[in-house]
Amino acid sequence: MTQTTVEDTKIQEAAYYLWLEEGQPEGRDEAHWHMAVEALSPPKPKRAPRKKAATKAPAKTAAKPAATKAAAPKTTAAKKPAAKKPAAKKPRATKAATKAAETKAE
Repeated sequence: MTQTTVEDTKIQEAAYYLWLEEGQPEGRDEAHWHMAVEALSPPKPKRAPRKKAATKAPAKTAAKPAATKAAAPKTTAAKKPAAKKPAAKKPRATKAATKAAETKAE
């Protein structure tokens, strides 16, 4: 005779409930047993994704100077100088104006 352990009893009970949920089909006892074992086993730890191998940087990027200026802490707005207004932009010529200029030139 084989001895039944606590684990076997739990698996048997879980397999029974799975069998009931599926409508008590015949010949699926092994499938229900394996599903119960999977359901009762502790979840497998997920692997961390592998890091990609480091590639060599192009020579141009290595020649760039490193930033030497450290980020200054923000201060109150009163110490900042007022920003200058941008120069007024010239108006763009319209299609009608360019067409009129072309007809005059002809």
